[in-house]
Amino acid sequence: MIMPENAEYIIDTLYKSAYKAYIVGGCVRDFLLGEEPHDWDITTDARPEDVKQIFSHLKTVDTGLKHGTVTLVIEGDSFEITTYRTEGSYIKNRKPESVTFVTSLREDLKRRDFTVNAMAYNRVDGLKDYFGGKDDLKSGIIRCVGDPDQRLSEDALRIMRALRFASEKNFIIEEDTHRAMRTNSNLLKNISVERIASELSRTLMGKGVYNALKNYPEPLFEVIPELRPTYGFTQNNPHQMDDVYEHTIKSIKNSVPDLEIRLALLFHEMTSAEIAHGIMKRLKYDTSIIKNVVRLVENHSIDLIASEKTVKRRLSKFGEDFFRKLLKMKRADASATSPDTLGESLGLIQETEKIIDRVIKEGKCFSLKDLAINGNDLRVMGIPEGILIGKILEEILDGIIEGDIDNERHAIIQFLNERGDF
Repeated sequence: MIMPENAEYIIDTLYKSAYKAYIVGGCVRDFLLGEEPHDWDITTDARPEDVKQIFSHLKTVDTGLKHGTVTLVIEGDSFEITTYRTEGSYIKNRKPESVTFVTSLREDLKRRDFTVNAMAYNRVDGLKDYFGGKDDLKSGIIRCVGDPDQRLSEDALRIMRALRFASEKNFIIEEDTHRAMRTNSNLLKNISVERIASELSRTLMGKGVYNALKNYPEPLFEVIPELRPTYGFTQNNPHQMDDVYEHTIKSIKNSVPDLEIRLALLFHEMTSAEIAHGIMKRLKYDTSIIKNVVRLVENHSIDLIASEKTVKRRLSKFGEDFFRKLLKMKRADASATSPDTLGESLGLIQETEKIIDRVIKEGKCFSLKDLAINGNDLRVMGIPEGILIGKILEEILDGIIEGDIDNERHAIIQFLNERGDF
């Protein structure tokens, strides 16, 4: 394995000080998958105080001393160095109440969540894989280390992590691990909603999101019980081939990898956008995300008319970025419906996008900021400040979109003079 120079330096330095050290967890997994590792975590038999002393010439951060973790900063890069440990009983199915430092790498790896995350490596000893993680990677399997009931009940967030890994890596979840997910999914109520939302978002963005949500829906229904009734519920609609849940996850699979679009598709079959708002607020999503997702859900069923006037009105109402995002959502939604209407729907979406491109390229007016006249001009003409100015500007814009007025200063002034009722 090829490690960053600074990670090798840390491991070599610990070896020179008579300790062992390995890169561990996600970086090993991702490297073996041929992916770029994001974090290079290191495990060692050195105690935290020893690590701090050995690297006293560098910046260290006491990330979690009582749990054995020190963060070392080298040239702006951070490396978490954690002492081999076993864990005591867990508090509220999330955090260990205590840890015990050990000298055995195997004992440390035994406490980890999944086999694919329980591997370690250094140049001296090579790959340390006591639980079949490499084979599970080759087979595309998510499997708990040891007893899955114990692993998932001690830290219930692992249930959402299993779902997320299945989605991100397009892996299957081993049968006993899946059974333990179903058995322990009620423990997710003890996990912070922020952590739930983070795992849910990453799950929705995964390349294997369809298979993950189709085969292992229980965690999703636990954290968003409002979705449970969609499973197996068929609509009396000849254009819907599947039950509501199947349609939902198909549309997510077919969408561009945009979190707001995928969240909106997750909720778009709800009876009202207010339900989607309530769910996301409960999960403490960012206010701007909630606003955009709710707006997408509210407008996902609008009829498209591929005329320049209609498109300019929609651009005026939504703005270019949101309107394009809405069309991407509608394309994903349409692609999950019956084939007999798909061609017509996609054709209409494509034509609408072409009109948007043309309107933007030609610089045609569709918003107040595009007008050849503004509020200051109206005040100079003697129109009193206040609501009236806004109403007149809107009327001018409406006339331009309809083609009754040219967006030129003299044409607009002529229109105002002819109107003469202000």
